[in-house]
Amino acid sequence: MTDDLLEGDVPAIPAGYEPMQWTRGFGRQIGPLYQRSAADGSYTRAFLVCEHHTNGMMNCHGGMLMAFADTAFGHAVSMKRADHYWVTVRLLTDFLSAAKLGDWVEGSGEVVGVDDDLFTVQGRIWCGDRTIMTGTGIFKTLGRRPPRHR
Repeated sequence: MTDDLLEGDVPAIPAGYEPMQWTRGFGRQIGPLYQRSAADGSYTRAFLVCEHHTNGMMNCHGGMLMAFADTAFGHAVSMKRADHYWVTVRLLTDFLSAAKLGDWVEGSGEVVGVDDDLFTVQGRIWCGDRTIMTGTGIFKTLGRRPPRHR
């Protein structure tokens, strides 16, 4: 038996989304993750709940939702300070509903406060019109990132 997906088994990704190029480390373990950007500067990150994201009830595992919230909320800091690394200081979330195997889960955040190198972000994770999770994160910017070569 193989874990590989046949071409016909690969789900359609909604228009406007592209795979995140997170090919090393932790992101590779929890992915694939997707993102889209809007003309107004807003963004949405997303993932399809696959079997490796689920718990014993075939719901998306809370740990996966927390990891996803960290990337979805924290990206708001990157939108403000793209030339800096950032780390999570605190992430508080409320689980409001479950995401099930096969659900397309989306998330985003908004910077609501800045104090020197600390950014406070409010975020939301959803599936369709159903809110899965809300939360607040505090993120700290660190040193400058090296220039990206394309």
